[in-house]
Amino acid sequence: MIKKLIRSILGKKKKDPTQPLILGPKQHGINPQLVSPNAVRVTKTLQDNGFKAFIVGGAVRDLLLGVKPKDFDVATNATPEQVKRLFRRAFIIGKRFQIVHVMFGQELIEVTTFRGASSDGSPKDEHGRVLRDNTFGEQHEDAVRRDFTINAMYYDPATESVLDYHGGIDDIRAKTLRIIGEPEARFREDPVRMLRIVRFAAKLKFTIDPATRAPIPVMAALIDNVPAARVFDEMLKLLMSGHALACLQQLRKEGLHHGLLPLLDVVLEQPLGEKFVTLALANTDVRVQQGKPVSPGFLFASLLWHQVLEKWTAYKAAGEFPIPALHLAADDVLEAQTDKLALQRKIASDMRDIWAMQPRFERRVGKAPYKLLEHLRLRAGYDFLLLRCASGEIDSEIGEWWTGFMEGDGSERELLLAQKPKVAAEAAPAKKRPRRRGSRSGAKGVNTGSSAGGRGNDEQGGQ
Repeated sequence: MIKKLIRSILGKKKKDPTQPLILGPKQHGINPQLVSPNAVRVTKTLQDNGFKAFIVGGAVRDLLLGVKPKDFDVATNATPEQVKRLFRRAFIIGKRFQIVHVMFGQELIEVTTFRGASSDGSPKDEHGRVLRDNTFGEQHEDAVRRDFTINAMYYDPATESVLDYHGGIDDIRAKTLRIIGEPEARFREDPVRMLRIVRFAAKLKFTIDPATRAPIPVMAALIDNVPAARVFDEMLKLLMSGHALACLQQLRKEGLHHGLLPLLDVVLEQPLGEKFVTLALANTDVRVQQGKPVSPGFLFASLLWHQVLEKWTAYKAAGEFPIPALHLAADDVLEAQTDKLALQRKIASDMRDIWAMQPRFERRVGKAPYKLLEHLRLRAGYDFLLLRCASGEIDSEIGEWWTGFMEGDGSERELLLAQKPKVAAEAAPAKKRPRRRGSRSGAKGVNTGSSAGGRGNDEQGGQ
């Protein structure tokens, strides 16, 4: 009774932040068979050479949730140079913070040195974003530097123990996302954390802690200061997470979509646009969850299609021929997105091919359909056509015709060709006007040759 009275007066003893909660196998329940043998090999090699080494971050979170992680990261007190010397295929990368990529065939294990307490002398931009920080430190300091409590746990395969510095195991059990430290300062250090917490909330179906959520609407504009390539990488992870639709809905809910894909606000307020994007994202999610490949080009072609469609219609109304009008519309949309999303050239090329095939599906006479069957991106273009049909943008008859043509034998194809005359959409405009940007259209014309991909016709099946 006296001890309880003393504790109630003095308060509960504050936990030492340098000492983790250590959980044994029975307490955490991790299945060792879900752990990558190569990740175990990396930790063992480092430990055998006198270093500390743990599997860390999202991999530990997924293991605690009973999910096999896609990627494994290792944290150690060895410096990048020391790590590199221990492995035959190891490469030091990174400017903001150096890490080591250790390769085992196609599997990559990312090894980071424990990060020290953030230095006030670290270079920052005018908004407080850390530009470069290669300060190494102790394990408890490294735990403080991690973003969310559920990502700040360390697993030692040798002892099968989990080290938890910030109550991550309790937050996992409570399905709560909580940032480590003062939320506003942590988001200011790295605004991408706001996108990450949205992705985790949607993917894991976790609730964002109120204190963590509070500054997000106010600080959302800071994402504009992050390099476009880094924002693109995070958006790609979000869209290919298997929960893309939920992620975009969460982005809008938190007010983070402005500046990333601002056109989505316009599209999602239009019935046809909303249905088209919803169908595209839902199909993508299904493919990811089934372990099937997904083309980033197809995904972004879907998200930007209604902007292309709007400009394409405008160019045709101004007297441009349909095909050049589509090229010009694609140019306009891709140029507008380049600065914001840093679309890679290969992805942009795939997007152009998918868009350029759409009017070609209208040519259902003569040899045109047979020529289109030879296109390397046919499957992606066909799947895109079916999305247009399903959303109500175009008559479903054209999708049914192409399904029959692609699946039919020679005689069936000839019957289909005999049934459908050339559609009016292919007719030239009544008044031909000179191309104001003809040279540009020619320079950036859609590539329908072999450089279109090499992804194969089966990659996008089911999209």
